[in-house]
Amino acid sequence: MAFDFGTKSIGSAIGQEVTGTASPLKAFKANDGIPNWDEIEKQIKEWQPHLIVVGLPMDLHGKALESITQRAKKFANRLHGRFGVDVELHDERLSTTEARSELFAMGGYKALTKGNVDCQSAVVILESWFEHQWT
Repeated sequence: MAFDFGTKSIGSAIGQEVTGTASPLKAFKANDGIPNWDEIEKQIKEWQPHLIVVGLPMDLHGKALESITQRAKKFANRLHGRFGVDVELHDERLSTTEARSELFAMGGYKALTKGNVDCQSAVVILESWFEHQWT
């Protein structure tokens, strides 16, 4: 399972390590980066992931972005602490750009809603994590 952390919305996706593919799930509204933890728990209980990957925001040079990088790390730590699932951080550079491109190719501008983009970004993050495991 993967999450694309944001301060207003957190996208999620589920994947299959055997195929290295992922599918979007849902976007959770967040209040200054804090989601409704009950909704997150419901999804984790439903899918029972062995691992959660959280996108780590970085600039194009691989450096941390002031507050958002730390907040994504805090979100990852809370996931691990609350649910006892292993959590890994994965570089998410350009995941939103790639997600927008994929969504536009599938459905044009109408597909580019905030929730769709956040969930597709989680797909990109998870599939990138899979690729990184195989190289």
